[in-house]
Order: sequence, then C-alpha cells, then structure tokens
Amino acid sequence: MTTKKTVGTVVLATGLATATLAAGLTIPASTAAAAPAATASVTSTVTVQAMRLASAQALQPWPTLRQGANSAWPKVTVRSLQYLLNARGAKLTVDGLFGAKTKAAVVAFQRARHLPADGVTGAKTWGALIVTVKLGSTGSAVRAVQDQANFRNLKNGHSLNVDGIFGQKTQSWVRGFQQAERFKADGVVGALTWQALVTESLSG
Repeated sequence: MTTKKTVGTVVLATGLATATLAAGLTIPASTAAAAPAATASVTSTVTVQAMRLASAQALQPWPTLRQGANSAWPKVTVRSLQYLLNARGAKLTVDGLFGAKTKAAVVAFQRARHLPADGVTGAKTWGALIVTVKLGSTGSAVRAVQDQANFRNLKNGHSLNVDGIFGQKTQSWVRGFQQAERFKADGVVGALTWQALVTESLSG
C-alpha cells in the first residue's frame, strides 16, 4: 500500500522512487526530499517581492512643478529638477527657484522628447528626465542624489559632498535608503528610487 504526504505544494509518495509536484512534473525522490527547503525559499522570495511591490505602490505620485512658488514641495525638489535638466544639457543655476529660465529649460526638453510643451513638470516629464546613476557615474544627476541625501540629514544637513561623483559613500547611502524603502538594495538609482527621492519619502 502506498501512502502520501503533502509538503507545501509537493506530494511525496512513500515507498515509490519518485515524487510528483502539484504541477504534474515527476522528480527523483532524492530531489523531492529537498523540496521543503526549496518551497520555503520560493515563499520567502515571493514575500520579499510582495513587500517591494507594496512599497512602490505606497509612493506618492511624481511632483507637479510649474513656474512659481511650488509651496507644496521643498526647494530640494525643484533643485533635483534643475540638476536633472542640467544633466540633459541645460545650463541652469541650481537654486531651488522655478523661474522663467527653469520653465524655458523644461519646455525645451519637452519639445525635444515630443511631450506637451507646457512647462509643467508632471509624471511623463519626470519619467523622461531621470537618469539612471550608479557607482562610477558622474555629473549633475549624481549631484541631485547627493543633494537629496543631505536634505534627509536632519542633524546637520550634510551626509555627502555634492560633488557629482558617485563613489562608495554615495552608493552606501543609496543602498541604505533603498533598504529603508524595502526596495532592491542594489545601489542603483533608477526610476523607483528617483520617485522616492523627489517625492521626499523618508525626509522626516
């Protein structure tokens, strides 16, 4: 008589040389013995992915910035916009003030990317504007990351030198920020990390 025991999604057959997965695949009994650990690993991976998805969904929408005060956002948000525009070829003074020159740079960028050229920076403009940066990257986009890091330092306002060089210290800060956000902590500032940064997530 053959008896069966279910472990997770794997059915083990006692006295048989094989074990059958719920999906209908047949594997050697020796492999089936390792199935509980494998199932636990898969479950852990799925849990981590679910947590990351929940964190991403919890982010605020991209800021809507336009010429004027933008009082709903701190100056660092406008500075990030100016740094990113400079990374795309603009030559703005990064002062956190959305004036006529910043609007003109936004309009020029929007026209170049075939976006509605209204001078308003919304989700589509942010999405086209961001630059993926990582260890070894240099330039204005890196300065935006470093500036955002300093904004979150409520002690003395200085975590990183805003030098535009993505070195080990910047990478370490980015990884810590990603871990706090429950993102994949790879030290690479891509779309999701940028959105968390410019929406001032975890800024106190």
